[in-house]
Amino acid sequence: MRTKLLLSLTAIALATYKCGAAENDHAEIKTEITKRHDEAVKRLQDWIGQVSIAAENRGYPEGADYMAKLARDAGFQQATVINTDGKPGVFATLDAGAAKTVGLYFMYDVKQFDPAEWTSPPTEARLVDKPPLGKAIIGRGAVNQKGPEAAFLAALHAIRGANKKMPVNLVMVAEGEEEIGSPHIKQLAHRPEVREGLSKCVGVFMPSATQDLDGIVTVNLGSKGVIELELVSSGEKWGRGPAKDIHSSLKAMIDSPAWHLIHALDTLVSPDGNEIKIDNYPKPRPLSAEEKAMIAKVSQVRSEAQAKKQYSVQHFINDLPWQQANERLESQPTVNIEGLVGGYTGPGGKTILPHRAVAKIDMRLVPDMKAADALAALKAHLAKRGFGDIEVNMTGGYDPTSTSKDSALIKAQVATYKGFGIDALLWPRNAGSYPGYAFTGEPLKLAAGHFGLGHGSGAHAPDEYYVIESANPKIQSFDGAVVSFVEYLYELAK
Repeated sequence: MRTKLLLSLTAIALATYKCGAAENDHAEIKTEITKRHDEAVKRLQDWIGQVSIAAENRGYPEGADYMAKLARDAGFQQATVINTDGKPGVFATLDAGAAKTVGLYFMYDVKQFDPAEWTSPPTEARLVDKPPLGKAIIGRGAVNQKGPEAAFLAALHAIRGANKKMPVNLVMVAEGEEEIGSPHIKQLAHRPEVREGLSKCVGVFMPSATQDLDGIVTVNLGSKGVIELELVSSGEKWGRGPAKDIHSSLKAMIDSPAWHLIHALDTLVSPDGNEIKIDNYPKPRPLSAEEKAMIAKVSQVRSEAQAKKQYSVQHFINDLPWQQANERLESQPTVNIEGLVGGYTGPGGKTILPHRAVAKIDMRLVPDMKAADALAALKAHLAKRGFGDIEVNMTGGYDPTSTSKDSALIKAQVATYKGFGIDALLWPRNAGSYPGYAFTGEPLKLAAGHFGLGHGSGAHAPDEYYVIESANPKIQSFDGAVVSFVEYLYELAK
């Protein structure tokens, strides 16, 4: 019964694919995708079970070894684990003797998780009913980013299984530190042999699940940069307050490092927390007329109500209208408090005066801003305001990235989506971050982006999911996502 259902769902998904080519175009590959469905899903489930979390030093070097094996199994002739000053990466190449070469950016690491917050164990990757979406895999890394990456690997298995020649050569760079700000990506991507391989590419893309619940697809022309850091206030460094936790009654005569940190944080932003007030902070580039036109078009199509429901919010900053809220999302840098840690956080109270407090911060950057400049401005600001004792420990980060809509990489994305009957919307940049700067910046200066049909959500959150069997005709199932990667590779070969 399940096999018949899968065949039926796949047939529906593939029937939605419309293009000017003959009806049997890549028919043998599509048949192979259907035949290999179960093994491809199992491959994804097994991969989710192989957890690598850089922040916890968990799953290394096993995660890199596993990534290299996945690449070799998919047809890459060589896949080498490369050590960095942090976690290892993987460099893999597939030489098909093709005229064009395409770069791939993969990540094999995932975010931390607390199993108690999940309805399904985050490492078991169970296939569950998720009305009204259909059946989905729930697990850490399901959509960010192993699900889409597994769909891409399934495309390679299907092409080879159908005895077809790969339309392009591939160069893969896979890292294990994306979730801590990619502090060593350049040691991997700019290594001489890797740089030489990437220099031959028409661009670099990361497999993704781009479909919203209403089937709308946006093509991102870049991503914000990011700095991840900790601000640490301690009695030892400050020279005031205790050097160890002491009884809270002593607050009457002893300074508090926790309050010291809070006052420091208060100087970084406006009273509502929404405007950056760091002295001499790098200025963002204003949106261009073309970018504003993109945002206006997308704002007319995408649902404000659906976005608010997805984000679990009732208002945007300053109660901005939908289009202006999107303009702010695209144009503004941010200083965000991810977490505050200090003193006792267990059940009940514990009357202590903590000797140490930590703020976990991320700072998003937009074009014309450099991570190094933003970090320097933050340190100078704190020193000038009397908080020079507060440690600024940057754990990772990088500059923003931009790619032209006229690049071959982006044009091929738009054309491939068009073949599925989707008029993709151009979007100035992803408000999130990924280390595309390692490819778009010096010395490579390549186009870079994200591509792939399918849907998932919950990245970094409990119950992260990736749709496998879609009950929504506007969203592709796993097999449909696999087909999208096949078509994209052939489109890039043109």
